[in-house]
Amino acid sequence: MSRIPAGVVGVGKLGAEHARLLAQSDAFELEGVHDRSTARAREVADTLSVPAFEEAGTLLDRVEAVVVAVPTVSHREAAAAAIRAGCHALVEKPLASSLAEADEILALAEEKGVVLGVGHVERFNGVLLAAEPWLDRPRFIESLRMAPFQPRGADTTVILDLMIHDIDLVLTLTEAPLADVRAVGVPVISPRIDLANARLSFEDGTVANITASRVALKALRKLRLFQRSGYFSLDLASGTGHHYRRRDPRTVTEITGVEALVEHVPLEARGGEALARELEAFADAIAGRPSRLVSGHAGRDALEVAIRITREIEEFVHVVDQDS
Repeated sequence: MSRIPAGVVGVGKLGAEHARLLAQSDAFELEGVHDRSTARAREVADTLSVPAFEEAGTLLDRVEAVVVAVPTVSHREAAAAAIRAGCHALVEKPLASSLAEADEILALAEEKGVVLGVGHVERFNGVLLAAEPWLDRPRFIESLRMAPFQPRGADTTVILDLMIHDIDLVLTLTEAPLADVRAVGVPVISPRIDLANARLSFEDGTVANITASRVALKALRKLRLFQRSGYFSLDLASGTGHHYRRRDPRTVTEITGVEALVEHVPLEARGGEALARELEAFADAIAGRPSRLVSGHAGRDALEVAIRITREIEEFVHVVDQDS
């Protein structure tokens, strides 16, 4: 099977990882990279022994697939250029800065008939995949995502920078329509929201409590899921977790403690990198095979909720300012 000619537009920290994995991939042939910083593009390209292109258009003319990993404010421009060139595109999250821009990208991809994916890589987290066989419509979801401050993400809010990962996971785990959003948040270091908490309520009664901070002293990514059959505690960073599964009461003959009622199932992440699994899914989608790739429409759904959370926080701040 011939490999798919591919490139990366934007080789900052995450884009460089995409380039590394594309160079190692059996499905893709890395043809080169582009970055607005010529020096950065050459640094990454030299490491991988591929060309660095000063013009993105020159790279796009040589490839069939591209990873867009530029800053969020440039997603629409970079993704649109790739799609107009006839390239399948995997756009890092969030899909765009606004719903209008997201809709423009979606419409263009449908017009050109190319695959459009969004880089919500947590869907490919190994411990979440390990828990998947036991997942059964969790009714309460609690996520905590914390990271030290990084200037490279300060061009947007913590909601679009970090929280959107968990928004996408919640929407994936919950089939019911969103009914209500309550949220608070504050800027701490940057002029934008650096710490936020959102409570999402769904029409079937499911509730998700999501907290994200980019001003923490250390990184933390944890997810807890409660469902009728049991409880999950997942550490997305370490790739470990626990599933406490309720036993069938008919099989319990003597009450000797919680162990008699609940079975503990340790969970370990599957081997390999989540980002590599995401790129494999991108290749599957391009080839028309069944794929777990996060679609452009799913990326838009997550963006819509993120924007709703942001507006709720801005309204809350406005009310507080009035009352102070």
